[in-house]
Amino acid sequence: MEPLVIAGKAFQSRLIVGTGKYKDGPETQRAIEASGAEMVTVAVRRVNLDRSKESLLDYIDPQRYFLLPNTAGCYTGEEAIRAARLGREVGLSDWVKIEVIGDQRTLYPDVAGTLLATEVLVKEGFTVLPYTTDDIVFAKRLIDAGAAAVMPLAAPIGSGLGIANTYNLRMLRELITEVPLIVDAGLGTASDAALAMEMGFDAVLLNTAIAGATDPILMAEAMQHGVLAGRQAYLAGRMPRKLYATASSPLEGISK
Repeated sequence: MEPLVIAGKAFQSRLIVGTGKYKDGPETQRAIEASGAEMVTVAVRRVNLDRSKESLLDYIDPQRYFLLPNTAGCYTGEEAIRAARLGREVGLSDWVKIEVIGDQRTLYPDVAGTLLATEVLVKEGFTVLPYTTDDIVFAKRLIDAGAAAVMPLAAPIGSGLGIANTYNLRMLRELITEVPLIVDAGLGTASDAALAMEMGFDAVLLNTAIAGATDPILMAEAMQHGVLAGRQAYLAGRMPRKLYATASSPLEGISK
């Protein structure tokens, strides 16, 4: 199928995976490989960047995977800006997934801080992918600020609830066509990923749904298939829904 293109860069996989909550580095490595993902997020504030001791980065081959630093753990726009700059300074990437958390209980984003970080970092030459709410007005403001993609949540981070805001996400999909739309946060299993893709989203980003599974490696593989199946179903176009039955086999020519 056609690749996912963000800021002119093409990816064959439409599944993006995170690297948190696994039991160790080897499990992280095996799960990423099983997922078939090409883009992998790494929390700038939660990895040993100077490599003075074992680091998560020891298990992710930068020649094989595209690293997307994220600003997880930041609660102000200024903190997110500093984290993004640090990631670039140590050679991770000039791409960044912006996360500015506004509420510790729900982990919903701080929209003002997110917009500030996006505006500043875009001006500094970063390719910015912000984690955001499902608010269409705010999504458009992020695009106006130069966001290369918009990443709305489907449910609270790590909740595994699946798509809890179907109506708003469908509205986002209908009204935003300028940049890729990536469902980020809240998915719990492969059918959730498939549904997001069937709705027409360009990609999904997962972490806890894989790392928190009983068998993370098998779930990573299932997510790969779910994303692919959902994308294929979206492109194929589902049959119309009907109120009454329609025979699968034609009735013409049947002898009486």
